Amino acid sequence: MKSLPLFLAASFLLAGTVFSSASDSHEGMMEGAHSGMDHSAMMQHGAPAPAITEGGQAAFAAIQEIVAALFENPGTDWTKVNIEALRQHLIDMDNVTLRAKVAAEDIPGGARFTVTSDDPGVQASIRAMTLAHAATMDGVEGWSLEAAETEDGAMLTATGDEIRIRALGFIGLMTVGMHHQEHHFALARGEMPH
Repeated sequence: MKSLPLFLAASFLLAGTVFSSASDSHEGMMEGAHSGMDHSAMMQHGAPAPAITEGGQAAFAAIQEIVAALFENPGTDWTKVNIEALRQHLIDMDNVTLRAKVAAEDIPGGARFTVTSDDPGVQASIRAMTLAHAATMDGVEGWSLEAAETEDGAMLTATGDEIRIRALGFIGLMTVGMHHQEHHFALARGEMPH
């Protein structure tokens, strides 16, 4: 019976050593050692990889998913593929989602959203995303969407189901409709869907 506690103690010590070594390795990676890693060696060690689905950063993961779909599609016309266009669009999405200022105003039947930024790059993203979304999604859910450029961004007016429109707010309205994935795939294939 004495061997069980001794075995457990040894197991904990070994686990602590392994954890400490893994922790040290992670710290080394975080200090720039990642650039020297041989990624191909990691993929060839023979052990089955765990079911990891996230690419580590949302835009990177979205691009990775599209690239995988392009590889799987035997009809991909590689002369038209434009992953950089998709990357630029994802930058626009990031700017609008995280860097834009939104002022909401209740109007009869819905809301008006004034979306602005002091940064010219974010302003361009606001204009591109807001005007394209209104043109594409006008009429979806029975809502009327109208967009116009402003000096420092854009304005989106949405009318229809005022309770839902007001509850969703600007960014919620921008997500309505499962068109984003197909839009991203079209951009990557070199098509300009807006």
